[in-house]
Amino acid sequence: MDSKSDSEAGNGTRDTGVVYVYSPEYIDTCDSLSKVPKRASMVHSLIEAYGLLKHMRVVKPHTATMEEMAAFHTDSYLEHLHKVGEEGDDDDPKSIEYGLGYDCPATEGIYDYAAAVGGATLTAAQCLIDRTCKVAINWAGGWHHARKDEASGFCYINDVVLGILRLRQKYERVLYVDVDLHHGDGVEDAFSFTSKVMTVSLHKFSPGFFPGTGDVSDTGLGKGRWYAVNVPLQDGIQDDKYYQVFQSVLTEVHAAFKPEAVVLQLGADTMAGDPMCSFNMTPVGVGKCLQYVLQWELPALILGGGGYNLANTARCWTYLTGTVLGQTLSSEIPDHEYFTEFGPDYVLEITPSCRLDRNEPRQIQQVISSIKGNLKNVV
Repeated sequence: MDSKSDSEAGNGTRDTGVVYVYSPEYIDTCDSLSKVPKRASMVHSLIEAYGLLKHMRVVKPHTATMEEMAAFHTDSYLEHLHKVGEEGDDDDPKSIEYGLGYDCPATEGIYDYAAAVGGATLTAAQCLIDRTCKVAINWAGGWHHARKDEASGFCYINDVVLGILRLRQKYERVLYVDVDLHHGDGVEDAFSFTSKVMTVSLHKFSPGFFPGTGDVSDTGLGKGRWYAVNVPLQDGIQDDKYYQVFQSVLTEVHAAFKPEAVVLQLGADTMAGDPMCSFNMTPVGVGKCLQYVLQWELPALILGGGGYNLANTARCWTYLTGTVLGQTLSSEIPDHEYFTEFGPDYVLEITPSCRLDRNEPRQIQQVISSIKGNLKNVV
């Protein structure tokens, strides 16, 4: 698809200024990730089936070079990833020190996958820098756990960090907002010593739950002290309470930090029905959070992340794409390649389960008060 605006495309609507990073080759490469096989295709196919592509400018991603990935990752890590990716060698003794193994198997082609995801997020960030759009979307990105020299939590590359570093070439202050079920530890660590990037993560925090970090008392280090904001939550939270917490925290963050650009990681493992069995959210709740940030009218990079019920992840990110575009989507899932995956109800909505909400109002209030106090130190 070319860069025709919507009005040129003949549907009479204004150009929404939204870029959607996509190519068939990119989706094929992302489908190969063993933890979420075919998820990229399911997401894209549903977005396409709802007719949303005509409202966006589709941009083909480039593949990241080793030099581009080395803006964050170490040469030795990237070279090792390249080596095992060529050979599909899961037994290399050096792999353990690079975090490759149980959570992050060293499968054949894994370097190509990392380079594809990194390049797609860099492509999206560059579109924002070039001001060819107001919002850029890469749903197959958002891998927030990887360290500079270590894979972690299904994440081989930290495309989020690469995207933020690229945006920092133009924007002085970049805000990162992470609503994945898991703490955005890799991104927080990468920027823990700087006051130029503020990281905000809402996540499940309980003993033994991966990655085990992200308490409200984790606020950054050195010059970056007070520039990491963590919102620890418990199982069972639903849309209304989550949005209240999100709005309370992000209102204060925006006033204190005054960001010039924003990166959103919208992992869908918070959804009801996810195998993680933790939060009890629906796309409507996350959509309200997204709308709240978009009303600031800042350049916005939107990324995916977790999401292990594949049909619900496709539902969520398709709904959120509609939210960005101001499009109301019909409840009935349209006929498309993966239609049968959406049974037995074949509707876009996700229904919360009857799981108990373990978030005590008093505890939530303490967290928000603590964050407000911390943000008073931001200059």
